[in-house]
Amino acid sequence: MILFGLSVSPFVRKVMMYANERGLQLENKPVGPQADDPVFKAASPFGKIPALQDGDYLLADSSAIIHYLEAKFPDGGLIPADPQTRGKVIWFDEFADTIMFPAGTVMFFNRVVLPKIRKAAGDLVAADDAEKNKVPPLLAYLETCVPTDGYLVGNSLTLADIAVTSELINFSHAGVQVDAAKYPKLAAYFARMSARTSVSEIFSGEKRFLGL
Repeated sequence: MILFGLSVSPFVRKVMMYANERGLQLENKPVGPQADDPVFKAASPFGKIPALQDGDYLLADSSAIIHYLEAKFPDGGLIPADPQTRGKVIWFDEFADTIMFPAGTVMFFNRVVLPKIRKAAGDLVAADDAEKNKVPPLLAYLETCVPTDGYLVGNSLTLADIAVTSELINFSHAGVQVDAAKYPKLAAYFARMSARTSVSEIFSGEKRFLGL
């Protein structure tokens, strides 16, 4: 199976972390959005990353890919069967993708992608505004959700943890660290998640790539 996309995308990273936790072998082909690769373009008709090739089967979108892998490899999955637990896991995946991502991408794009990768000036006013006004409510909410030890939902790691952690990594790349004085449970949670082998290898590799 081939996963198209750069891991500095929180969506690509989410799939890579998921696969690492499951012990699934995905060959990463590091392409950016709108890449001129015929297989990627067939898998992702709107040019978004990630995309997956599994033989003749092509699929785009991180959540769709993970649900596909859950169904294909059901033993040891990370989306619980219990209806209420599953509902919470899907909520946190959606929260990460649609609420955390817009705030994080303003900071990451303007502070990291433009100056470090594209060698262009970023809109630092917009990035600062996102950090000041959009990020604190998200961190405050997560502080109320994470336990003092353990995981976001239930007693074991789930997609919820992977999705939220992937977005927190982009916050970190953009210079926003979880303040342990303000958000002690969240800071400890992020430290625990970042120390997992499935996460730390990707996280440290991205720091080297971005020069952080």
